[in-house]
Order: sequence, then C-alpha cells, then structure tokens
Amino acid sequence: MSASGRTVLFVLGVMLASLSAAMFAPAIADLHDDAQAAHAFFGAGGLGLALGGIMTLMGRGATKDLSARGAILLTGGAWIVLSIAAAIPLKLSGLDISWTDALFEATSGITTTGATVLTGLQDLPAGILLWRSILQWIGGVGIIVTAMAIWPLLGIGGMQLFRLESSDKSEKALPRAGQIAAAVGIVYLVLTFLCFIAYLGAEMTPFEAINHAMTTVATGGFSTHDSSIGAFSDGGADIVALVFMVLAGLPFVLFLRAAQGRPDLLIFDPQARAFLMVALTATVLLTIWLVIHDPHDHTHLPAWRLAAVNSVSVLTGTGYAVTDFWLWGGGAAGIFFVLMFIGGCAGSTSCSVKIFRYQIAASAMNAYIAQYARPNAVKPIRYRNQTVPDETVRSVLGFFFLFFLTFGVSASILSLIGLDPVTAVTGAATTLANVGPGLGDIIGPAGSFQALPAQAKWVMTANMIIGRLEIMVIFVLMAPRFWRG
Repeated sequence: MSASGRTVLFVLGVMLASLSAAMFAPAIADLHDDAQAAHAFFGAGGLGLALGGIMTLMGRGATKDLSARGAILLTGGAWIVLSIAAAIPLKLSGLDISWTDALFEATSGITTTGATVLTGLQDLPAGILLWRSILQWIGGVGIIVTAMAIWPLLGIGGMQLFRLESSDKSEKALPRAGQIAAAVGIVYLVLTFLCFIAYLGAEMTPFEAINHAMTTVATGGFSTHDSSIGAFSDGGADIVALVFMVLAGLPFVLFLRAAQGRPDLLIFDPQARAFLMVALTATVLLTIWLVIHDPHDHTHLPAWRLAAVNSVSVLTGTGYAVTDFWLWGGGAAGIFFVLMFIGGCAGSTSCSVKIFRYQIAASAMNAYIAQYARPNAVKPIRYRNQTVPDETVRSVLGFFFLFFLTFGVSASILSLIGLDPVTAVTGAATTLANVGPGLGDIIGPAGSFQALPAQAKWVMTANMIIGRLEIMVIFVLMAPRFWRG
C-alpha cells in the first residue's frame, strides 16, 4: 500500500474510532430507561472501536502529508463510512425502522441535512435524540475543517479562493489541517456553549438545550420535538436559534480574525455582507407577504419573527421551523424554494451553493457583457479586490453546472419513482442542498420523509452525500481515470 493509501486508511480508522467512542454517550443516557437502545449503542460502539483500531494499525507508517488523490478518497470515504457506522445503532435500538430508514437518518445527521424519517420525537428514548444531535455536531465541525483545510488546496468548486496558505503550491492537502482543526474546534466549542446557555435562558431544559445547541451551531436542524423549534417559541428559543444560525452561517475564519482584532470583518467581508443582505431581504419580503395575505398562523408570533426565523433557517440549511410555512401560500413557497439554492458562506457549517459562488458568477457575467459591448476592452473578474484566475472561474461555473444537473436528474428520478411534482422537485432540492424539510404536505415543515418509497430514500441519501461533498468529489470518484491513477 502506498504512503498516501496508508494515510487515508489511518485517518478513516481514527474517524471511525472517534465516532464509535461517541456512541457511549447515548448508551449511558439510555442505560436505565431503554435497555435495548443502550445495548445497541454499546455494541455498535465496541464494534466500531475494534474496526477503527484495525484500520489505524493497517495504516501504520502514515505520513502527515496527503496527496490530492488521497484527499479526495478521504473526504469521499469519510462521509460514507461514518454514515454507515452511525446507522447501525439506530437500526438495532428498537425503533422498528428498516436499514434504509436507519441509513437515511444517519446520513441526514452526519451531513447536517436535517431531513428525518422519525416521528413522535418527544416520546423517543433520550439516547436516540442525543445521538442524532451528536451526529450533526460532528458533521458540522467536520465540514468546516474540510472546507478550510482540504478543498481550497484541491480547488474544488472555487474553494481555492480561501486558501489559507497561499505560498503552498504543492498537492499536499494536510500540512496545516491540525492547526486549522484546533483553531476552528475552539470557536465551534465556544459558540456551542454560548448557544447552550442562551437556550437555558429561553426556558429549555438542560437536555433540550444541549441537543438544540449542537444542531443549531451545526446548522443541522434536528430537534427533540416534532414541532421543531416552534415547540419552544414561548420562551424565545426561536430568537436564540435565529442569532446562532446567522453566526453559524458566517465564515468561521472570520471569528478567528475577530479574535485577532478585526471584528469589523464579520460585517464588512464581502461574502458575509452579502449573506446578511440576503437574509434581511428574505425576511422583509416574507414579512410583507404575511402582513398582506394573513395566512392565519396559529403561533401568535409577530410576522417579522416568523419570517426571520424560517427564512434564515432555510437559507443556512438548518431546517428548523417555527410553523408550517407551506401553508403561507405560493409566493412564500417560491421564496423558500429560492433560498434552498443560495446557502450561507464558504467556511461555515451551512450548505447549498454558497454566497461567494454567486458573487463570482455575477462578476464573470458582468465582465463577459462588458467585453461584448467593447471587444477590445479587458475587464478582469474580481473578488475581494483581487483578480480571480480563469481556473477559479471555470471551477465555480463547473460547480453550478454539476449542481443543477444533479438536481435535475435526481428530481426526474424521484418523479419516475412516483412522487408528486412538488415532493419530487423540493425533495431533490432540499437533500442536495442539505436543507432538511421540503415543501408540500408530505415532506414539508410539518411532515416527514417516512412515507416515501425506499427507492426515493436511496436517491435522497445519495443526494445528501453528494451535496455535502460539494458535488465535485463524487464525480471525480466516479471517473474511471481516477482509479487508474
């Protein structure tokens, strides 16, 4: 086995062992209340630790460096392996769900999508609820480290714009990953703790607060109640969620810069500013819609609050819902559908296309139009006051093409399986963009993915992994030339 292969195997083993060790927390939580669930977590955790240990031993001799090819294998393999491992205790815990449902739920958790096949959440064992939240929390910090340490060096989807070590032109993908992970981990822990304290102040119990803190900062959206964050709005938990969803949708590197004396960048960074403007615009539009159309919402919350929480939740891909916004009418549904395809900032826990790609695409379109008007003029494509290389522009435009191609193909497949048009289209969108709830009566904010055919769940499970891996990784792994070296 090559040195890079041993590195991939070693890191995957460490990840599997770490995830398996985390299973002991829900096992302990269920020890006195649900013996079957506790035994499932203990058993799966022990098995995962053993397999992870074997993989790390087989990867002995691994180096700190990882080639670009190895990094692609690692990022693709990690989400697949961890999703399968996370599904095992869900299937064995007595939930009476199929392996398809268990894998769907686990993948939704680790990819921070938030789509669920479970109902009656408030009546489920504490360990199951805790495990779902832990999965999203692990997936949230994992995607930040990947987005900051690996994708910029691989140039995936234009992420080379966020290269933290611009002098490193080699194909080694992990020279600073440890430092990045440590710095991001501290910020992530601090935000989670502050969110936990804020939820306690919003009249949540400690158990509810820790679960929602983990899924809020991860922009995952799993809740301990079928009514999502709306079940806790009387104490103001939805406002807490709003604040921390916005923070989690900002680039985490800006929090590091703020700690170094540049807090202004949290507002004046072009990507952060655009993200905040989109959130504000969506809130204003939905508030006006609610005031004019008065959909007779039964939460008795002001229109701006309903609009802000639900729009930011969809924009960041968190997936919380204060109320069933599918009942607000066609105009509101259209706004939410558009928000699914926007997402938060690169380097955040949020999902979907990301703000910066729209900025690059708009700058490219502006430059092309100017060149048509004046063929001899040279108008460079700029971002953050720097000229964007043609390679980066091609990477961004390639991402757009593959993203919407995957969306169209998966929506068509779901329609052929037998789903109605609204469920098929929004189901493809919400899983590929890792948002969570779709639109319609079945998978809308008040629904669940439980009733969907198994074939549809497999398509959506694949979508969740493809979307979380920024599209390109899966297509590269599918290319025969990649496996030929």
